[in-house]
Amino acid sequence: MRPLHAAAAVLTILAMGAAIAAGGRAVLHDENGRVAARAQAGMAAPSKAPATSAIPQPKMARPEAHSRAIDPKVVAPPQLQPEELERVEPRAPLSDLALAGPPKPPKTKMPDDWNGTKLFQPVASAAGVIEAKGYSVAISGVDIVRQDETCTDGGKSWTCGTRARTAFRAFLRGRAVVCTVPPEGGRDLITAECRVGNQDVGQWLIENGWARAAKGGPYVETGEKARMARKGIFGPAPNLSGLPPAPASFAAPTQPILDPSATATPPTDRPAPSE
Repeated sequence: MRPLHAAAAVLTILAMGAAIAAGGRAVLHDENGRVAARAQAGMAAPSKAPATSAIPQPKMARPEAHSRAIDPKVVAPPQLQPEELERVEPRAPLSDLALAGPPKPPKTKMPDDWNGTKLFQPVASAAGVIEAKGYSVAISGVDIVRQDETCTDGGKSWTCGTRARTAFRAFLRGRAVVCTVPPEGGRDLITAECRVGNQDVGQWLIENGWARAAKGGPYVETGEKARMARKGIFGPAPNLSGLPPAPASFAAPTQPILDPSATATPPTDRPAPSE
């Protein structure tokens, strides 16, 4: 029985191998059929398109925008006779903002732009003399009006020097003065040009008649105008009628208030000391 069993097993194995081989051939044949069908379908699809479809079509070029040639003779305005032109008035501005402003005054030289020394808290000892910071400065181009100088108007004398000094002090009123003086002060009187801000001190004195212009100086013409206008010391004496009268001079007593020779008497209303 054993040989029969062995033979049957061999036959079974051979049958199974044959079946496997046949199945592989069938699967391969089926796959080859599918590939062939796909190839035939791909070959049949292009046949429907026209034969010229494979040729690349040329791109349509856009027309170039050409600039117009300009002839200077054509663009130039036509030749007209002067009588053919008509001049019209410009339209009124829409607002005052469109109007041009007045011309700006020329920029004056500031005190810091020129060589000078600042003198703080100046004091006018006379009309034309400034004392400050150890300096004693006389304004150049000006004849100083002394404090004790008097002027005559219609035969009446009045203290024009004191009045001129008072007006000069009111003009300074403690403001810093810039004068062209050396850096270090001294005891001697120095003649120099001075300014308060942008105002020339000498020009102000002469223009208002509180000093006389020096001969050959820069203020001669201004001094003549002040004299003709009777300003300052050239004008009439001040009217003092509305002022209160001056106080009477106080007379000192001829005898001392306390006489050392007089005997002192004790007060009688003082209580007696208690024992």
